[in-house]
Amino acid sequence: MAKKKLTKSTDEILTILCQGIKETLETTTGSQIYYSPTFIKTNKTCLRPDIGCFVLFEGGFSGLVAMNFSAEAALEIYTKYNLNMGMPKEDLARHHTSNEVADAMGELMNQCIGKFRQLLKNAVGVGVNQTQPKMVALNQAMKLSLEADLDRPQFRRVEMKTQDHKFFYLEITLEKVEFIYQDPAMSEDSMGNGSAENNESPEELMKKLGL
Repeated sequence: MAKKKLTKSTDEILTILCQGIKETLETTTGSQIYYSPTFIKTNKTCLRPDIGCFVLFEGGFSGLVAMNFSAEAALEIYTKYNLNMGMPKEDLARHHTSNEVADAMGELMNQCIGKFRQLLKNAVGVGVNQTQPKMVALNQAMKLSLEADLDRPQFRRVEMKTQDHKFFYLEITLEKVEFIYQDPAMSEDSMGNGSAENNESPEELMKKLGL
Protein backbone atom coordinates (compact mmCIF):
# COMPACT_ATOMS: atom_id res chain seq x y z
CA MET A 1 0.00 0.00 0.00
CA ALA A 2 1.42 3.38 -1.02
CA LYS A 3 2.17 5.89 1.69
CA LYS A 4 -0.27 8.78 1.94
CA LYS A 5 1.23 11.98 0.69
CA LEU A 6 1.62 14.76 3.26
CA THR A 7 1.27 18.44 2.37
CA LYS A 8 2.04 21.77 3.99
CA SER A 9 0.87 25.06 2.51
CA THR A 10 1.45 28.78 3.02
CA ASP A 11 -0.46 29.19 6.27
CA GLU A 12 1.15 26.12 7.80
CA ILE A 13 4.55 27.61 6.99
CA LEU A 14 3.41 30.80 8.72
CA THR A 15 2.45 28.73 11.76
CA ILE A 16 5.99 27.35 11.84
CA LEU A 17 7.33 30.92 11.70
CA CYS A 18 5.06 32.02 14.57
CA GLN A 19 6.18 29.05 16.63
CA GLY A 20 9.83 29.87 15.96
CA ILE A 21 9.31 33.46 17.11
CA LYS A 22 7.39 32.38 20.21
CA GLU A 23 9.97 29.77 21.26
CA THR A 24 12.91 32.09 20.68
CA LEU A 25 11.48 35.08 22.53
CA GLU A 26 10.26 32.96 25.42
CA THR A 27 13.70 31.40 25.83
CA THR A 28 15.63 34.66 25.56
CA THR A 29 13.33 36.81 27.71
CA GLY A 30 12.21 34.20 30.25
CA SER A 31 8.59 35.29 29.73
CA GLN A 32 5.47 34.24 27.86
CA ILE A 33 4.78 35.24 24.26
CA TYR A 34 1.42 34.74 22.58
CA TYR A 35 0.24 34.80 18.99
CA SER A 36 -3.28 34.86 17.57
CA PRO A 37 -4.49 31.63 15.96
CA THR A 38 -6.26 33.82 13.40
CA PHE A 39 -4.12 34.96 10.45
CA ILE A 40 -5.24 38.12 8.66
CA LYS A 41 -5.10 38.20 4.86
CA THR A 42 -3.81 41.56 3.63
CA ASN A 43 -2.65 43.05 0.32
CA LYS A 44 0.75 44.41 1.39
CA THR A 45 3.58 44.11 3.90
CA CYS A 46 4.65 47.22 5.80
CA LEU A 47 7.11 48.45 8.37
CA ARG A 48 5.11 50.32 11.01
CA PRO A 49 5.78 52.57 14.03
CA ASP A 50 7.41 52.55 16.45
CA ILE A 51 10.09 50.03 15.44
CA GLY A 52 10.07 47.92 12.30
CA CYS A 53 12.46 45.10 11.50
CA PHE A 54 12.61 43.06 8.31
CA VAL A 55 14.40 40.08 6.80
CA LEU A 56 14.43 38.65 3.29
CA PHE A 57 14.78 34.94 2.71
CA GLU A 58 15.12 32.77 -0.35
CA GLY A 59 16.04 29.23 -1.29
CA GLY A 60 13.37 26.54 -1.58
CA PHE A 61 10.94 29.48 -1.72
CA SER A 62 11.17 33.25 -1.28
CA GLY A 63 9.61 35.74 1.08
CA LEU A 64 9.84 38.82 3.24
CA VAL A 65 9.26 38.91 7.00
CA ALA A 66 8.58 42.13 8.92
CA MET A 67 8.05 42.51 12.66
CA ASN A 68 6.54 45.74 13.96
CA PHE A 69 6.80 46.72 17.61
CA SER A 70 5.18 49.44 19.63
CA ALA A 71 7.66 51.36 21.78
CA GLU A 72 6.27 49.61 24.86
CA ALA A 73 6.55 46.12 23.39
CA ALA A 74 10.10 46.73 22.16
CA LEU A 75 11.22 48.06 25.54
CA GLU A 76 9.62 45.17 27.42
CA ILE A 77 11.29 42.56 25.22
CA TYR A 78 14.63 44.42 25.28
CA THR A 79 14.51 44.81 29.06
CA LYS A 80 13.56 41.21 29.83
CA TYR A 81 16.13 39.92 27.33
CA ASN A 82 18.97 41.81 29.01
CA LEU A 83 17.81 41.12 32.56
CA ASN A 84 17.58 37.43 31.66
CA MET A 85 21.26 37.63 30.63
CA GLY A 86 22.17 39.18 33.97
CA MET A 87 22.57 42.84 33.01
CA PRO A 88 21.82 45.31 35.85
CA LYS A 89 18.53 47.16 35.36
CA GLU A 90 20.19 50.54 35.93
CA ASP A 91 22.42 49.97 32.90
CA LEU A 92 19.54 49.46 30.46
CA ALA A 93 18.35 51.97 27.88
CA ARG A 94 15.04 53.68 28.65
CA HIS A 95 13.96 54.84 25.19
CA HIS A 96 12.97 52.70 22.24
CA THR A 97 15.02 54.80 19.78
CA SER A 98 18.33 54.04 21.51
CA ASN A 99 20.95 52.07 19.60
CA GLU A 100 21.01 49.43 22.35
CA VAL A 101 17.33 48.63 21.78
CA ALA A 102 17.76 48.47 18.00
CA ASP A 103 20.79 46.19 18.31
CA ALA A 104 19.00 43.85 20.73
CA MET A 105 15.84 43.64 18.64
CA GLY A 106 17.88 42.98 15.50
CA GLU A 107 19.76 40.17 17.23
CA LEU A 108 16.52 38.67 18.55
CA MET A 109 14.92 38.74 15.11
CA ASN A 110 18.00 37.05 13.69
CA GLN A 111 17.58 34.29 16.28
CA CYS A 112 13.85 34.04 15.53
CA ILE A 113 14.41 33.53 11.81
CA GLY A 114 17.22 31.08 12.56
CA LYS A 115 14.81 29.06 14.70
CA PHE A 116 12.21 29.22 11.92
CA ARG A 117 14.75 27.86 9.43
CA GLN A 118 15.54 24.98 11.79
CA LEU A 119 11.85 24.13 12.36
CA LEU A 120 11.13 24.45 8.63
CA LYS A 121 13.97 22.09 7.78
CA ASN A 122 12.68 19.56 10.30
CA ALA A 123 9.09 19.87 9.05
CA VAL A 124 9.51 19.77 5.27
CA GLY A 125 13.21 19.21 4.57
CA VAL A 126 13.55 22.50 2.67
CA GLY A 127 16.18 25.14 3.49
CA VAL A 128 16.13 28.90 3.02
CA ASN A 129 18.85 31.55 3.30
CA GLN A 130 18.30 34.88 5.04
CA THR A 131 19.66 38.40 4.96
CA GLN A 132 20.78 40.17 8.11
CA PRO A 133 17.80 41.83 9.88
CA LYS A 134 17.42 45.58 9.38
CA MET A 135 15.90 47.73 12.15
CA VAL A 136 14.19 51.07 11.50
CA ALA A 137 12.65 53.53 14.00
CA LEU A 138 9.53 54.94 12.32
CA ASN A 139 6.86 57.57 12.82
CA GLN A 140 4.79 56.44 9.82
CA ALA A 141 4.20 53.22 7.91
CA MET A 142 6.46 52.23 5.01
CA LYS A 143 5.33 49.71 2.41
CA LEU A 144 7.82 46.99 1.49
CA SER A 145 7.78 45.22 -1.85
CA LEU A 146 10.00 42.50 -3.24
CA GLU A 147 11.65 43.19 -6.57
CA ALA A 148 11.57 39.48 -7.29
CA ASP A 149 8.54 38.30 -9.27
CA LEU A 150 6.88 35.95 -6.78
CA ASP A 151 4.43 33.31 -7.93
CA ARG A 152 1.03 34.40 -6.55
CA PRO A 153 2.35 36.31 -3.52
CA GLN A 154 0.48 35.80 -0.27
CA PHE A 155 0.26 38.52 2.39
CA ARG A 156 -0.49 37.81 6.03
CA ARG A 157 -0.48 39.66 9.34
CA VAL A 158 -0.45 38.02 12.77
CA GLU A 159 -1.10 39.74 16.09
CA MET A 160 1.33 38.84 18.86
CA LYS A 161 1.69 40.05 22.44
CA THR A 162 4.11 39.99 25.33
CA GLN A 163 3.49 38.65 28.80
CA ASP A 164 2.55 42.17 29.93
CA HIS A 165 0.02 42.46 27.07
CA LYS A 166 2.07 44.78 24.85
CA PHE A 167 1.22 44.13 21.21
CA PHE A 168 3.47 43.63 18.22
CA TYR A 169 2.77 42.32 14.75
CA LEU A 170 4.27 39.87 12.29
CA GLU A 171 3.76 40.64 8.60
CA ILE A 172 4.88 38.39 5.77
CA THR A 173 4.99 38.26 1.99
CA LEU A 174 5.36 34.69 0.78
CA GLU A 175 5.05 33.11 -2.61
CA LYS A 176 2.18 30.62 -2.69
CA VAL A 177 3.71 27.26 -1.91
CA GLU A 178 2.58 23.72 -1.22
CA PHE A 179 5.04 21.12 -0.02
CA ILE A 180 4.08 17.59 -1.02
CA TYR A 181 6.18 14.70 0.25
CA GLN A 182 5.85 11.10 1.33
CA ASP A 183 8.56 10.69 3.95
CA PRO A 184 9.00 13.42 6.60
CA ALA A 185 12.28 11.82 7.76
CA MET A 186 14.43 13.48 5.09
CA SER A 187 18.17 13.34 5.55
CA GLU A 188 20.44 16.36 5.74
CA ASP A 189 22.76 14.65 3.27
CA SER A 190 20.12 14.36 0.56
CA MET A 191 18.60 17.81 1.05
CA GLY A 192 21.58 19.97 2.09
CA ASN A 193 21.61 22.02 5.27
CA GLY A 194 20.61 25.41 3.79
CA SER A 195 22.79 27.23 6.29
CA ALA A 196 24.38 29.89 4.11
CA GLU A 197 23.39 33.52 4.69
CA ASN A 198 22.87 36.18 2.10
CA ASN A 199 25.23 39.05 2.92
CA GLU A 200 23.90 41.65 0.51
CA SER A 201 25.03 45.24 0.76
CA PRO A 202 22.49 47.73 2.19
CA GLU A 203 22.17 49.29 -1.28
CA GLU A 204 21.35 45.94 -2.90
CA LEU A 205 18.86 45.14 -0.16
CA MET A 206 17.02 48.46 -0.45
CA LYS A 207 16.89 48.11 -4.25
CA LYS A 208 15.35 44.65 -3.92
CA LEU A 209 12.68 46.10 -1.65
CA GLY A 210 11.91 48.88 -4.11
CA LEU A 211 12.93 51.63 -1.67
